[in-house]
Amino acid sequence: MKREKNFRYYAIFEPTKEGWFNVSFPTFPGCVTFGKTFEEAKKNAKEILELWLEELKERRQTIPSYSEHPIIYEIPVSIPLNK
Repeated sequence: MKREKNFRYYAIFEPTKEGWFNVSFPTFPGCVTFGKTFEEAKKNAKEILELWLEELKERRQTIPSYSEHPIIYEIPVSIPLNK
């Protein structure tokens, strides 16, 4: 019988000018991927995260079980225009 433990991590999906989506994980800096569509980016994110966690396990490194919810907030700023 195969034993498993389920984890959940936050992913940030950033749209590009070209219409693609870049994906990063705040809990795992450097763990990044992308996709042409949001659905493809989600699929790729799941795959890369599973590979990342497998690598941590093989290296006998600690796998974080919970990550605080990132706060994403838009900061309005004004800058003077050059004349």
